[in-house]
Amino acid sequence: MKYTLKQLLVFNAIASHESVSRAAAELCMTQSAVSMSLAQLENLLDRPLFIRHGNRLTLSYWGRWLKPQARKLIKSAELIDQGFKDQNLISGSLSVCASQTAAEHLIPKLISHIDSDYPELRIDLSIRNSDEVIRGLLNHEFELGIIEGRIDDSRIVQEDIVDDRLVIFTNTQHLYANEENVNLIQLEKAKWILREHGAGTRRIFETAVKGLIKDLDVWKEYESVAVIKELVKNGNYLGCLPLLDIKQEMERGELVLLNTPELNMDRSLSFVWLNGQGLNPLKDCVMAETKRLVDKMKKNKPNHFYE
Repeated sequence: MKYTLKQLLVFNAIASHESVSRAAAELCMTQSAVSMSLAQLENLLDRPLFIRHGNRLTLSYWGRWLKPQARKLIKSAELIDQGFKDQNLISGSLSVCASQTAAEHLIPKLISHIDSDYPELRIDLSIRNSDEVIRGLLNHEFELGIIEGRIDDSRIVQEDIVDDRLVIFTNTQHLYANEENVNLIQLEKAKWILREHGAGTRRIFETAVKGLIKDLDVWKEYESVAVIKELVKNGNYLGCLPLLDIKQEMERGELVLLNTPELNMDRSLSFVWLNGQGLNPLKDCVMAETKRLVDKMKKNKPNHFYE
């Protein structure tokens, strides 16, 4: 490929105006420079692109074939220029890894929203627990993560999205189901079904009970939120999950929330990414749209921002 974008621009201008002088005026070039550029292009292609009628030029067979091809290349070049200069072109894929709470309650609406407003932007989504999200970022598997709770690592940048909280719950037949408050001694006596080690939910729960409950009876642990809820619904267990994960079961009367005033399990969902990652318009776009979406949800449903 020996022809240049400038030569295609000259050809396109002449084809539009059928005049060298008017093309020169549009391109802010001299007529001689325009004529030379056209002659060079015709020599390179070894085809006459115009038929001369005095001062008027009309497209030849080869010129008619080239015109739409040249315009496509010119348009692509303009989009590239626009994307780099103004960052208005949001196109490409962004690898995102989210923990389960975000993946269940936030990410589906976000992807649908982005697909509508930015159809050329693709989110390549993975779902892992919070520790695995961080490992994936450090191993350069993902460009952006969403986790639960805090991370203390200078290699990672963290930015809060929204506040959230964990709750203790059980089934309607459990001994504690009708208690006004459940104290630490009662919690220590209970059997627990919890998320696996490495999950943000598990880390926040263990931080909350540290120094308060010496010996916690963790009967089983699972990665699946659905499995945890099913076991608690049908067994003599307590569980700990985000409020949003058990809201529907509470409304159906299958699970009950236990009031545990001695435990503080407030937390936040946060963006995380590698420190020093550099500019990434796609990441910036996804973060901005997530915040806008969460703000909208808060206004519509102040108690449950995901809905």
